[in-house]
Amino acid sequence: MSGFDERERNFEKKFERDQELAFKAKARRNKLAALWVAERIGLSGAAAETYARGIVEGEVRHHGDDDLIAHFVRDARAKGVSLDPARVRTELARCHAEAKKQLGIPT
Repeated sequence: MSGFDERERNFEKKFERDQELAFKAKARRNKLAALWVAERIGLSGAAAETYARGIVEGEVRHHGDDDLIAHFVRDARAKGVSLDPARVRTELARCHAEAKKQLGIPT
């Protein structure tokens, strides 16, 4: 194998690892954010965990952050709680930093 082929293979492996870590960080971020929302809408304990699990497992529905934020705002509204989308976006950023920290990913 030439040096070029080996270098290409190493880049592919790094890309694959980076993608896997990004996926894990996003899933952890979404769980942390969902737990934050759950607290605001009056869920705790097992109910909050179930809500967060539903968000993470249903991630396919949330193609982007805007979809996820809209979902959180709708859920809060359904419980009679007002959530500002800008505040949710700020919390998502905080949760993302925390998720990366928990996973040992440099920021």
